[in-house]
Amino acid sequence: MATVKEMRTRIGSVKSTQKITKALQMVAAAKLRRAQMAADAARPYAQHMSAIISNLAAGVAGRDAPLLLKGTGSDRRQLVIVATSDRGLAGAFNSAIVRAARQKIAALIEAGKDVKILTIGRKARDQLRRQYGERFVESYELGLKAPSLASVKPMAERVLGLYMAGQFDVVTLIHSHFKSVVTQVPVVKQLIPAQVEETGGATALYDYEPDEETILEALLPQNVSVQILAALLENQAGFFASQMAAMDNATRNAGDLINALTIQMNRTRQAKITTELIEIIAGAAAV
Repeated sequence: MATVKEMRTRIGSVKSTQKITKALQMVAAAKLRRAQMAADAARPYAQHMSAIISNLAAGVAGRDAPLLLKGTGSDRRQLVIVATSDRGLAGAFNSAIVRAARQKIAALIEAGKDVKILTIGRKARDQLRRQYGERFVESYELGLKAPSLASVKPMAERVLGLYMAGQFDVVTLIHSHFKSVVTQVPVVKQLIPAQVEETGGATALYDYEPDEETILEALLPQNVSVQILAALLENQAGFFASQMAAMDNATRNAGDLINALTIQMNRTRQAKITTELIEIIAGAAAV
């Protein structure tokens, strides 16, 4: 059994850990609000971008459609983009995204597709490289700054360059969707060819100048950057929400452990005092 001194040392260690988890919880809570506002602000832009592309695509036929819209006519070569965070201590946030990515990759491989992987975030790179290292084409780290169009542009240009060079037929993006502080859901979204939403025959009629094909040629590459940026902003909000919840649970668990250790220490100390008293009384009686 541990001595009273050893228990005091352990209690002090747990208290130090509790201070760290409490500080991380407060930092995550402070950053969550800004991250949530950024994610909420990006959603309408990404949604309207998709709506405009769908409207333009309704007036473009077959061969005239840009390559990013009509695709290559095949789906054999697949690029899967997996976006996580660079840091941990956020519960199952990163693991949930990687699990969805593994399921998608395994399904594509089983279907006989040629799959390559591009990761955004250190956690995706570290977890997937052990199993699919030979399939990697690129990996990016996010750093400490919030995602922006400037930081996303090199990633989008790399993806577009590979696609236009004919190395891939389909590009899929996997990230986390921030629904609420307690709910983040991994989503799988086809990035290229651009998915056209069904308009149900209610498409507004416009005269475009220049024509639809020219506008789409300029808009579709920009859409790739916008969709990746929106995904990273969703990830950032989800990460801070998960980290706040995880650190809150860790702080509570540390408090419970401190209480249990304190009770155990007091019992051990009391047992030691009782033993010493019995020895003193027994010695006095013997005299």
